[in-house]
Amino acid sequence: MIWILGSLAAWAALWWVNTRIAASALAERRAGRVAAPLIFGLAMLIVWEGLVRGFEVSPVILPAPTAIAAKFAASLDVLWIDFVQTFVKGALTGWVIGCGAAVAVAVLIDRSPFLKAGLLPVGNFVAALPIVGIAPIMVMWFGFDWQSKAAVVVVMVFFPTLVNTVAGLDATDRMHRDLMKTWNASYWQALVKLRLPAAMPFIFNGLKIATTLALIGAIVAEFFGSPIKGMGFRISTEVGRLGIDMVWAEIAVAALAGTSFYGAVALAERWVTFWHPSQRGGR
Repeated sequence: MIWILGSLAAWAALWWVNTRIAASALAERRAGRVAAPLIFGLAMLIVWEGLVRGFEVSPVILPAPTAIAAKFAASLDVLWIDFVQTFVKGALTGWVIGCGAAVAVAVLIDRSPFLKAGLLPVGNFVAALPIVGIAPIMVMWFGFDWQSKAAVVVVMVFFPTLVNTVAGLDATDRMHRDLMKTWNASYWQALVKLRLPAAMPFIFNGLKIATTLALIGAIVAEFFGSPIKGMGFRISTEVGRLGIDMVWAEIAVAALAGTSFYGAVALAERWVTFWHPSQRGGR
């Protein structure tokens, strides 16, 4: 009961701090925008810890955050190996190949009305395919190592990036395109100097969507065959051994990796599309 009351009291105190931050001038500054979610996350961890200990929940059902942190600290070497296998080799490699190919194909589609009419509907169909159906096929084609996971990621990220890039290339104003024609600009000159820069907000929207799909795809693909390393392999193995604290440690690594990946792409977007109103308004 002490744990429960203490956690609820801590929640109320941190809630009050967050409301004060939201009501102050700090809310409009970067420090306030960072502090608010951090305080909220800390409050949730405290409540989680208090409720698990107060109700004496079995670690097999839900371990306490302190138990997860202890397992995390004791398994850094294993977690690092799994991170490299799943994120660096599988997710990141597949993301780079899939998104790069999508942008290149989008340019080809932009030059061919036939491809635009024929490939995009096929792309929407493929994008709707379930990963549990794609992953076993890729494992059979490319083997059990990271190459098959990267192939799954390529399939998952290709079409969202393609659709966003094609939409971005079509988003330029007709007046701007006509102006390039009056200057006798070639297709490639108009593409490089006008249409690709204008499409960057759309392209980065697709790239950010692809960051989450890439990590999910790489982890799920490991459930269908993997060497004895990787986040998906470790999660499936530890669930069978009832090592739920290790499962949560892997989930924490995946969450940190996915958040950092998304943040890196968002920072790149801010640097590339500094001219866009959405970026100027966020300063």
